Amino acid sequence: MPTKAEAALEKFKARVGSEEGTSDWHQIDQSQINLFADATGDHQFIHVDPERAAQLSPYKVTIAHGFLTLSLLPSLGASIPPADPAAFEGLVMGVNYGLDRVRFPAPVKVDSKVRARRELLSAELKAPNSLQLKQRVTIEIEGEDKPGCVADSLTRLIYAD
Repeated sequence: MPTKAEAALEKFKARVGSEEGTSDWHQIDQSQINLFADATGDHQFIHVDPERAAQLSPYKVTIAHGFLTLSLLPSLGASIPPADPAAFEGLVMGVNYGLDRVRFPAPVKVDSKVRARRELLSAELKAPNSLQLKQRVTIEIEGEDKPGCVADSLTRLIYAD
């Protein structure tokens, strides 16, 4: 009899190459940018000084840190409903395992709305009770042609025995 992880693997493999969905929109305001600057110690003027950014930045407004945009992957992803809820039966936890590739094609300007679009790239069994998913997450910016971030994210799913 297959383990819960092995049963889930078959469900995920059937969806490789397909879009998993899009998240709700999230507005990035100056307060969130400032809090991220405080948390990381990155107070570069293009993030935290609207007057100076208006004078010196090519964007004429403050922009979110690239790593702030990247850090939204878990919260944005949480609003994407599972394509096949049965693939999560017996799941104990999911763990961020890392990133294979990250790019920031366009700046996320203050007060922009962003959302995540996620595609399943691969699924593989790592142990009898764990899978690794590789997902391409694209952070779209409302009204912009280019995304704010494109990341290949690795997640380990650990199932009950």
